[in-house]
Amino acid sequence: MTGRTLQEELKQSKPFHSLEEEAFLNIARTHAVLEHALAQALKPFDITPTQYNVLRILRGAGADGLCRNEVGERLVRRVPDVTRLLDRMEELSLVGRVRGAEDRRYVTARITRQGLALLERLDQEICRIHRTQLGHVDRKLLRSLIDLLTAVRGGQAG
Repeated sequence: MTGRTLQEELKQSKPFHSLEEEAFLNIARTHAVLEHALAQALKPFDITPTQYNVLRILRGAGADGLCRNEVGERLVRRVPDVTRLLDRMEELSLVGRVRGAEDRRYVTARITRQGLALLERLDQEICRIHRTQLGHVDRKLLRSLIDLLTAVRGGQAG
């Protein structure tokens, strides 16, 4: 089953300027559609997709936690001020931070019990959303999509 083309979705009568433009806009549109559904699912929990990403990162880091820079490097979508993001999450009691004993400038962020509990509540819902969004796509096509997107990112600096 095929969906409408991007040109049809956008009600665009003129052709795209290039195949690269059409590919870029398809990626951007798909991202917007997928992320909107995620944002809507997270809304009742008063967190954003970026905050959800931080919680997943810190859960994966375990008891060691991570410094601000390491969190920023692992984010799916880069944000300009990771410190402020962690500040907001600390205010929500989802993240805790501790200064290093030897180097007071080094601050380690860790997920709190409350953050872990929230993720546990969200895990099944987020899996359901992913299945709804992508479960209709053949596994082989999904693998090809992953490989294609990896190739696109591979041609980018930073």
